[in-house]
Amino acid sequence: MRRRTSLARAALALAATVHFASSVASADTPTAQVGAPAPAFTARNTEDRSVSLQSLLGKTIVLEWTNPECPYVHKHYVSGSMQALQKEATANGVVWLTISSAAAGNMGYLDALEGAELTATRNASPTHFLLDHDGQMLKAYGVTVALTMAVIDAKGTLAYAGAIDDKPTAKPSDIPGARNYVRDALTALAAGQPVKPAQTRPYGCVAR
Repeated sequence: MRRRTSLARAALALAATVHFASSVASADTPTAQVGAPAPAFTARNTEDRSVSLQSLLGKTIVLEWTNPECPYVHKHYVSGSMQALQKEATANGVVWLTISSAAAGNMGYLDALEGAELTATRNASPTHFLLDHDGQMLKAYGVTVALTMAVIDAKGTLAYAGAIDDKPTAKPSDIPGARNYVRDALTALAAGQPVKPAQTRPYGCVAR
């Protein structure tokens, strides 16, 4: 009986951290709109260097919101699928930005050293790991959950925003049969084709 109670409490705790993005506008109404210019941003990376959208224009850019304590994020890293996609993308000249927007004291918060260590232990290879502690990027792009993904084309247009794939579960075994929307978007852009779908509903854990 105690074991069942413990499991129930764990499930409730997980549920409290997980939700899906809503289309309801808040006081921090996002400026991001698929098909329109991507919101400008400037953030510090784990090496304390400034990285801005303006400095990256001319290249395709992937934005990946992460939270190391989120089981949905963990799914894509423990399986190696996120690392594989990062390497595939950057090998083709894509700039990959992994972003931590968790505020100090909140689930998943990382300082610069922790962000660098996380990248190393994951064997990940983003171009930059950005620290969005003030949540400016998160607000501009309307992000509510970690594992939200976005793709910006070389002209600075937001070409895709939403989920990484069509399997909103925490099970790594679901990855082989999933449609990876980010890979599809990058493939379409490389071929000069429109991204379809251009927007999906992201899944994951509270990003801030």
